[in-house]
Amino acid sequence: MTSKEDSSGAGLTRRSAELLRLMRTRRSARSFSSRPIPIEVIEDCISIAASAPSGANMQPWSFVLVTDQKLKTEIRKQAEQVEREFYARRISEEWKSRLKALRTSRTKEFLEAAPYLICIFVQKYGVDSAGHQIKHYYPLESVGIATGFLISALHQLGISSLPYTPMPMTFLRRLLRRPRNEKPFMIVVVGYPSRSYEPPKIKKKVLGEYLTRL
Repeated sequence: MTSKEDSSGAGLTRRSAELLRLMRTRRSARSFSSRPIPIEVIEDCISIAASAPSGANMQPWSFVLVTDQKLKTEIRKQAEQVEREFYARRISEEWKSRLKALRTSRTKEFLEAAPYLICIFVQKYGVDSAGHQIKHYYPLESVGIATGFLISALHQLGISSLPYTPMPMTFLRRLLRRPRNEKPFMIVVVGYPSRSYEPPKIKKKVLGEYLTRL
């Protein structure tokens, strides 16, 4: 239970500043160790994600938690096939220059190295017990919010993650045998960074660059 001091103006200001400092330390990791994390922790984080608000409370998301090493290897293989096409034909020179600072490449060894891959799917529509379609409202926005909850929960527990979106991701639905009403949204790679990994130095915008007060 929150104390009166914590819920006062001064208490809230202190707590929000502490949370801001913590969240500003979040960085995507691209090299992971095999250090184990209890699966119950990851399941709790997914449940936190599933507590997110959604259009008409339809909760249009599905999560597939991949731990099987053979399956992770196959995901990497098919993702890198997509990446080869992306880097060879689809990406612009300007886009390449933007990615250079992040040290990304078509090689995605993190898909095999990390202990967990959380594959997130958007349910374009629901299906009832009789097989009838159920309309979902704002499914992409809803799943985006849930994904933010997930990444935030992981970071607050000291666990690193990488939002990864190979395009197209149609292979993922086929590989994980998902139903036709689901569309791949993102792979969240989860684990602890390798000891040698140093995230690229990047700058975030400051308050005056993204906030307008009216």
